[in-house]
Amino acid sequence: MTFSALDSELTGPLFATAEMAAVFSDRARLAAMLRVEEALARAEAASGLAPKGLAAAIRRVSPDDFDLAALGAATASAGVPAIPFVKALEAKLPERLRGHLHFGATSQDLLDTALVLQIGDALDLIEADLAAIVASLSKMARAHRKTPQIGRTYGQHAAPITFGYTAAVWLAGIAEVAADLPRLRDRLAVISLDGPVGTLRALSNSGVAVRHAFAEQLNVTGPAAPWHTLRARPAEAGAWLAILLGALAKMAADVAFLASTEVGEAAEPSAPGRGASSAMPHKQNPVSSTVILASHAAAAGHLVTLVNAMAAPGQRPAGAWHSEWLVLPQLFGLASGALREARRLAEGLLVDRKRMRANLEMTRGLIFAGAAAGCLSPKLGRDTAHRLVEKASNIVRATGRPLNEVLVADASIPAALNRDLSAAFDLAPAIAAAAAVTDRILSEVKAGARRTRKR
Repeated sequence: MTFSALDSELTGPLFATAEMAAVFSDRARLAAMLRVEEALARAEAASGLAPKGLAAAIRRVSPDDFDLAALGAATASAGVPAIPFVKALEAKLPERLRGHLHFGATSQDLLDTALVLQIGDALDLIEADLAAIVASLSKMARAHRKTPQIGRTYGQHAAPITFGYTAAVWLAGIAEVAADLPRLRDRLAVISLDGPVGTLRALSNSGVAVRHAFAEQLNVTGPAAPWHTLRARPAEAGAWLAILLGALAKMAADVAFLASTEVGEAAEPSAPGRGASSAMPHKQNPVSSTVILASHAAAAGHLVTLVNAMAAPGQRPAGAWHSEWLVLPQLFGLASGALREARRLAEGLLVDRKRMRANLEMTRGLIFAGAAAGCLSPKLGRDTAHRLVEKASNIVRATGRPLNEVLVADASIPAALNRDLSAAFDLAPAIAAAAAVTDRILSEVKAGARRTRKR
């Protein structure tokens, strides 16, 4: 029985990539737990707390050597997978080494540190997708920096922009999240080795040395305070993933709107059978946008679970940190599928320049009403200019005549102002302004990428 859409053979491939699913698979978890136990054995051997051969013996054990069904059944009884795992691993070691396995550590040390290793692999996948998306959106923004498009506010035509500007805004939002990834990676790359109540008493005076060596073995750091009940790190990971999904959802929401029949300014890249309807042969539904928006909608609930887990009484709560096992892999899975679809959009979005131009002209010049009022204000006063342009706009809506013709024909507007009015209907300044913002965003994203590489 499948309890998660991401684990389902039917819906899983829609929402999560196979690579991310592999990172959080049961076999991958066992592999991470084996790495943790091997690193601990090496660190303790250096301080004389474990036999020299223990780490090598652990290394010879493969995740495939374990009976997953048996471990699962035992976990249901023990409450955590660490206990049956350690027992099963112990049984696979030479008898003389068994009593030294997992010395001084507690179940949460093993599970949290293994999770840290899995998260590191997951972030590698995310980083690669983000780099590709940022590069493709940068290319898109440059290619369309002067492609005229209507800007919309409250779903209505507002003022001219460019499609390059639209793409640059998508780029800025995603790049901002990507820029925070190195900090998040550093924050999450920490061991947990503090013993049952966080004091690491079993290792006595060797505790500091063992923790240091253990962290070095795994190429992470060792925080000063035990984080058994300080669950900000998992919550930060969840928050970053949710924000990432939000940045992707901004682009997806725009693409879904632009791909609608009445707008038709863009379309998702097509493929045989993609976005098809079972009842309407003509349909090409926006699959990529749908996946991204659905993943974003699901993320908030998972994040709430992680924030709630921060209320962890004592030195080991019942249920709080266990709930993280349910939602963190789900969030990483959702992010992977959304990134895959965002990459598809960034690399292959179909842009209809002619439709953008047609939509720009749809309102017969009403999008220049603000500029026209601005031209008349110095001579007629702001209130009068606004009233005259508003009256003219109503005539445009009623008759379909172009706004500039209606204004020129208005006897209450001096003919001497016709030249100023003509300049108000020039598209070039709006394109130049949007292109300038696009260039600024592209420059900042490029500079931010350089700063990130230097870290």
